[in-house]
Amino acid sequence: MSSPAPSPAARLRALRPDWLNDPKVWRTEVLGGLVVALALIPEAISFSVITGVDPAVGLFTSFTMAVTIALVGGRRAMISAATGAVALVVAPLNREHGFGHLVAAVILAGVFQIVLGALGVAKLLRFVPRSVMVGFVNSLALLVFMAQVPEVTDVPWPVYPLIAAGLALLVLLPRISTVVPAPLVSIVILTVITVAAGIAVPTVGDKGELPSALPVPGLPDVPFTLDTLTTIAPYAFAMALVGLMESLMTAKLVDDITDTHSSKTRESAGQGIANIVTGLCGGMGGCAVIGQTMMNVKVSGARTRLSTFLAGVFLMVLCIVFGPVVSEIPMAALVAVMVMVSFTAFDWHSVAPRTLRRMPAGEIAVMVITVVVVVATHNLAIGVVVGTVTATVIFARRVARLADVTAVTDPDGTSVVYRVTGELFFASSNDVVGRFDYAGDPDRVVIDLSSAHIWDASSVAALDAVETKYAQRGKTVEITGLNDPSARLHDRLSGELAGGH
Repeated sequence: MSSPAPSPAARLRALRPDWLNDPKVWRTEVLGGLVVALALIPEAISFSVITGVDPAVGLFTSFTMAVTIALVGGRRAMISAATGAVALVVAPLNREHGFGHLVAAVILAGVFQIVLGALGVAKLLRFVPRSVMVGFVNSLALLVFMAQVPEVTDVPWPVYPLIAAGLALLVLLPRISTVVPAPLVSIVILTVITVAAGIAVPTVGDKGELPSALPVPGLPDVPFTLDTLTTIAPYAFAMALVGLMESLMTAKLVDDITDTHSSKTRESAGQGIANIVTGLCGGMGGCAVIGQTMMNVKVSGARTRLSTFLAGVFLMVLCIVFGPVVSEIPMAALVAVMVMVSFTAFDWHSVAPRTLRRMPAGEIAVMVITVVVVVATHNLAIGVVVGTVTATVIFARRVARLADVTAVTDPDGTSVVYRVTGELFFASSNDVVGRFDYAGDPDRVVIDLSSAHIWDASSVAALDAVETKYAQRGKTVEITGLNDPSARLHDRLSGELAGGH
């Protein structure tokens, strides 16, 4: 007997997002978005200073990026806003050519990101080793922590007990109740204390003036000429690559934390759309914000697009409607939150003595190199590229050592069989050439490749070189045992490469 069809009300509930069906989820998402919005304000202002633009530009950027990516992005609960990496890329353009060129570059970067997403750049993530990912996570935690150092340097002494009190609240409050996110409670309590007691400490308002109205869309004020395009294109492409790499790596990190899957292709296109919208609204461009994403996902427990959307909405509401109140928030409260974020984001298991004793030295080296490069350059994208290249070199050397050549001479001395084992590619094939006794071998030489695989033209060229060296001495070479892919590659290239026959 078939089960009854679901009622229209049940079908409607199934189509609605989780936060509409579950009040607890709704509360978590709303409060998570509010906490992130509070944390975005001082960072957006700081990134504006790096770029050399008005603080309102960074705040508008964080608003448009968060709201747009919440609708079109591929990773739920991930926060996108103005970031330091993008600010460093576009700052020289703004300094040398002006704000109009910067905005035009942001729009073009969005177009590049959409194109790169369509070309499948997201699939390159599969080539990022785990050791690089661990280094990425640890370096982002260190960067978040290091970003707080200026906030505790040359400041009034009350800042330090306020930070300590904030950290104590962040640790103790979740043990009592998780109804309201601990970061929000901590920020409110510390703000009330400083205002009520009249404690003079740096506040959000000291970072810059908050905007009083929404951004007005419009085209960048630049001549639409080929000269403008050639000027902004290098910056736009660099911004597109840096933004995509940070966003896709952050999305993968959130995937691992939440045990869910996200569409990296959609995220790539979404970042492009968000940057186009941001550029048309006069923003400085952005990408995924790792610190605030960790705050949203790990600290607040948010899991849906609502928290991302509301982070942007609350950001503007806080600036425009509650600007005077937000300006009174002590920076110490936000520093405490970000320190806790860095502590929880760091992979402490990766540096435990027990783990380090068991890990191969190469894996540890890759992780350390990734961290060092990121911390030195303050650019996660550069660290990931250098770490991945290092891991590739280490892997190639490790695999190359597995290639071996052994010789067996027939009893009658008329022939010799060389058995080649392992993977033959550019790092191993050149060493193989030197393993043959060209002068001392008999007239007939058999090279058995049944336990080997030919991967590239370098290997075919090496085998051609072996045949040539024997031919110069009047000896014949027979290659046997090639598997089908190796045979096809060898047949296609043998004799056609320089240094061959």
